[in-house]
Amino acid sequence: MEQRDLLIILYDYYGELLSNDNKKYFEDYYFDNLSLSEIAENNNISRNAVHKHIKSTEEKLMFYEEKLKLYEKDRNVREKVSKISDERLKKAVEKILN
Repeated sequence: MEQRDLLIILYDYYGELLSNDNKKYFEDYYFDNLSLSEIAENNNISRNAVHKHIKSTEEKLMFYEEKLKLYEKDRNVREKVSKISDERLKKAVEKILN
């Protein structure tokens, strides 16, 4: 999996743990595909400051996953559920997970 894709997934898990500024810059960069310069101009800060915020956010997301492993645990559970042969039970568990 590409690093970009992983970071976006981890943002879904841990985004609420981030500061509002970090969330905004991350979303502008990863979801809205704005350049560092565009984000800087829109927020009246330096390009370097934007870069530091985004880098810090990426590191925090990786740190949270390293410690909490929510994404890894979810993948493992879903893999195990996919191997359940009883379709009724499988659908019931999938409903709980979603």
